[in-house]
Amino acid sequence: MKQNINPQDLIIAPKNANGTIYVRQQKGFFQRLRRNIGGLLVLLFLALPWLDVNSKQSILLDLDLLQFHVFGMTLFPQDFTLIAGLFMVATFLLFFVTSWLGRIWCGFLCPQTVWSFGYIWIEEKIEGTRNQRINLDKQPWSVKKISKKMLKHLVWLAVAFFSGTSFLAYFVPVRELYSDMLTLQWSGTVSFWIGLFTICTYGNAGWLREKMCHHMCPYARFQSVMFDNETLVVAYDENRGEGRGARKRKDDPKALGLGDCVDCNLCVDVCPVGIDIRDGLQYECIDCGACIDACDQTMTQFNYPKGLISYTSEAKLAGKSAGPLRAKIISYAVLSLIVISGMVATVVNTVAVELSISRDRNVLYRINDNDDIENSYQLKILNKSSQTMRYQLKVTGLVGISSSKNQLIEVASGELLDVVLTLTASPEDIKQPVTKLTFIIEANDNPDITVSTETRFFAL
Repeated sequence: MKQNINPQDLIIAPKNANGTIYVRQQKGFFQRLRRNIGGLLVLLFLALPWLDVNSKQSILLDLDLLQFHVFGMTLFPQDFTLIAGLFMVATFLLFFVTSWLGRIWCGFLCPQTVWSFGYIWIEEKIEGTRNQRINLDKQPWSVKKISKKMLKHLVWLAVAFFSGTSFLAYFVPVRELYSDMLTLQWSGTVSFWIGLFTICTYGNAGWLREKMCHHMCPYARFQSVMFDNETLVVAYDENRGEGRGARKRKDDPKALGLGDCVDCNLCVDVCPVGIDIRDGLQYECIDCGACIDACDQTMTQFNYPKGLISYTSEAKLAGKSAGPLRAKIISYAVLSLIVISGMVATVVNTVAVELSISRDRNVLYRINDNDDIENSYQLKILNKSSQTMRYQLKVTGLVGISSSKNQLIEVASGELLDVVLTLTASPEDIKQPVTKLTFIIEANDNPDITVSTETRFFAL
């Protein structure tokens, strides 16, 4: 298996003069797997905004209020470290999976692939099989051709529109979004983003398709950094397949001086990015496995062993596979587990309330009519839980100190409440000019929700 280095040398000439790739429908193990995974991902994409957790939408990224609700947990801009941690987890997992399984993300999980195959399925249902679509495009324009083309694009646009509204439902409350749609009350901002996502989905999945993988997606360009001789990729066994050539099913290929490849070209016809896998490893390949299913189907018809095209590695094809448990994979796996563990620990230890304290900057301290010392503070209490909470405020660090705020403090879900209070202490209880105090906020109904912050009490 040869590996081409210069991407320009890997670009395959279009299969048709107009540059269109007509993908043949293919059945088989990998295509069933791809369709099942894609269907599950689409179902989750559509359903998640409709699910409620603790009376809130399961995932809602409210940019207006700068609140991100994720499965009952509310995140704020102060929780940016969690978002950064999420990107770190994704990065290490990408390195680990790509080094081990190649571009499996592109072939089975990437939204561009899922939607593109969906659009190809719609195209086939309306315009027919691959050969019928080619013949239809060659025909002069007629009522039949125009009606089929219009129906296809209308369905494409409908799917794109529904995809766009489903995507925006992660940023706008879903029931409000669709209620406003039915009553034609969408704001200009909502209408703009729906229109933009509709156009992007329609254009990417309907028109650009493989061009996104060829020219726009950066993943194809830097994947070679993570590849090695043991990385699993879709590959053609050149030693077994060459020389390729047509023959009858009952012919003995050895007597004809032929390899197992019958040169049926099905591996090219089913490829969504229009490459010939027999030319070696190419950066356009998305590892969807369509060519494997097509080749295995042909091998079965000729009573040849399957696996002429398979998920394999360069080392295995050369007969010197070192096995999957190699140092690089283990290192990426360990690093991924460390980052994931850190992320999980951070989420688990995240407290559903935040407390910040600032002193009165105008007056260091005051002496009241009873000759007691007073210090003023401003507290900011942020309720990050999904329900209204009542908090008890406690102050420790100075015997006999009293607070002007002794009643429970009620804070609505997602609210940042300002609380101004005064602490008072008798001069007899104050042993030093500056005393360290600790403010403690504790949820009245859930003692596990508590947070403390230190400050100073002045009595010079």
